[in-house]
Amino acid sequence: RPSAKGRKVFGDLVPFGEVWRTGANSCTVLETRNMLLINGQKLAPGKYSVFTVPGVDVWQVIFNSQTDLWGAMDRKPELDVLTLPKAITRPAQFTETFNIGFESVSGDKAELVLSWEKLQVVVNIEAPSQDQAMANIREALAKPDADYRAYARCASYCLDKGVETKSALEWAQKSVDLDKKYWNTFTLAKAQAAHSQFKEAAATGKEAVALAIAEKDSGAQKAYQAKVDEWSGMANGK
Repeated sequence: RPSAKGRKVFGDLVPFGEVWRTGANSCTVLETRNMLLINGQKLAPGKYSVFTVPGVDVWQVIFNSQTDLWGAMDRKPELDVLTLPKAITRPAQFTETFNIGFESVSGDKAELVLSWEKLQVVVNIEAPSQDQAMANIREALAKPDADYRAYARCASYCLDKGVETKSALEWAQKSVDLDKKYWNTFTLAKAQAAHSQFKEAAATGKEAVALAIAEKDSGAQKAYQAKVDEWSGMANGK
């Protein structure tokens, strides 16, 4: 990683308007196993070199499919797979040594931040996990050894995310049919409630409460009963 060492960096050491390797020596590389959204644009799974074009007011960020490059001179523009014409820039405290890092990580989102001198260049990255999660779920449930735990976990994921609730109801019922436990019975109740089947959810929830009492899980008993009371009220139009 290059350091300022008392030199003016942008506009001097790193000229404006020219493609920069975004570091020193060999090119900087980004590798992802899943599709990413880069400032809202899709970047397919793969390995990419990262170049930038610094500007006084506007920076470009370029992702190129060649990753064995030394510097920017050997870059072939026709192999650019994604170009961000106006990357976000913001002033920052002085950074002596060029740094690339992830900041503001939250859920599936993060900022890829390039920091040097008194400037930061920010690229918004999102790694949508739902499609991959659903593919993993269907793969898991397609296995011959998928048991009641697998069906309950998959149902719970969908209910928590608010997706595929019809499938969640089917999987929750399958889990209970395979082996009724208090926790998967309550998952079934939640799936019923997600479909506004509040009368059924209250009845199933009562079963979960009774099973929790039998297993001496007072915490689950209390939590389940609160939801049963809520669903009962909704079933009665309260």
